[in-house]
Amino acid sequence: MNLEDKISKIGRNMKSSIIREILKFAADKDAISFGGGVPDPETFPRKELAEIAKEIIEKEYHYTLQYSTTEGDPVLKQQILKLLEKMYGITGLDEDNLVFTVGSQQALDLIGKLFLDDESYCVLDDPAYLGAINAFRQYLANFVVVPLEDDGMDLNVLERKLSEFDKNGKIKQVKFIYVVSNFHNPAGVTTSLEKRKALVEIAEKYDLFIVEDDPYGALRYEGETVDPIFKIGGPERVVLLNTFSKVLAPGLRIGMVAGSKEFIRKIVQAKQSADLCSPAITHRLAARYLERYDLLEQLEPTIELYRRKRTVMLNALEEYFSDIPGVKWVKSEGGLFIWLTLPEGFDTWEMFEYAKRKKVFYVPGRVFKVYDEPSPSMRLSFCLPPDEKIVEGIKRLKEVVLEYGKEKGLL
Repeated sequence: MNLEDKISKIGRNMKSSIIREILKFAADKDAISFGGGVPDPETFPRKELAEIAKEIIEKEYHYTLQYSTTEGDPVLKQQILKLLEKMYGITGLDEDNLVFTVGSQQALDLIGKLFLDDESYCVLDDPAYLGAINAFRQYLANFVVVPLEDDGMDLNVLERKLSEFDKNGKIKQVKFIYVVSNFHNPAGVTTSLEKRKALVEIAEKYDLFIVEDDPYGALRYEGETVDPIFKIGGPERVVLLNTFSKVLAPGLRIGMVAGSKEFIRKIVQAKQSADLCSPAITHRLAARYLERYDLLEQLEPTIELYRRKRTVMLNALEEYFSDIPGVKWVKSEGGLFIWLTLPEGFDTWEMFEYAKRKKVFYVPGRVFKVYDEPSPSMRLSFCLPPDEKIVEGIKRLKEVVLEYGKEKGLL
């Protein structure tokens, strides 16, 4: 049988993740990987979770080992409502404003399934989160691509492009604006409060909704917390995505969608056909953890660890890369990544072959482009390697850049 003849248009539109491929290379014991945004396992509260897991299996087995609802554990929902109020001052929500997903990636997939097709457009920034590009692209969507600035999306370009759609009578084909508001993946920037407010105004003007993805907001190393777009625009205009993968343990695979009750009902309908019901055991495990421990207090050692690793990488970049004219990098106030941009003419996708020989790995900027085009940038994750490997990895990366740059006549 020729399987390719049987595959649908959507099936043909699916692509493998380059980051998953990079993780395979990184399995070499001599390799140093700045590739995946994989949390340091030492940050996982394994003893606390182990105790709770034993308890909920033995004493709450009637719930934890049984089929659950599509929406997720109501006990966890109550804890999330408290956490949203404590972290961001978000109030006025109840359980019907929330649904849990298998990580934030499933939420992106469900949003794509509900709202996008080959006649639809959604707004993405440049560079954009790879998971969002892949999730939306597979539903044959078209994209409105807007450059990313140091304080978020270029709203002048966004306004101009949406105005053109409006004049041409096509504005209803544009469905939503997708934004990673804090410590952008991959670019590291945070959308300013002024731009958050202006973004809501633009969304209201053109009757769009905003998908605010905030997986890193709790991992702030400096500066002040900025009000979420969700808080500014409210659930009728903004959908908030979050996850426990970066702040508790990715193995739990718990993502969250907060939005209007009408929106959440639609997500639940789409989710029913995808997985029928949520995993009760991981939801109740997270719920009991949040009941017994203050997550924000528990995160303090994690934040200190990542703050130190970020400083180590920034200092190494300053030592090894500051003498290359035209090189720049973003000093993110939080999150897990540093966005490094080399001089014009560099192609970090092509350069990856040189990096493989030096056994140092990064994610080429090209994969964060909506449309396939060269990029002189790369994403570096500092969260997993120990300090000494961060320094050695940046040193190797400098050797890669010099070798590639001289061979191509760029240095």
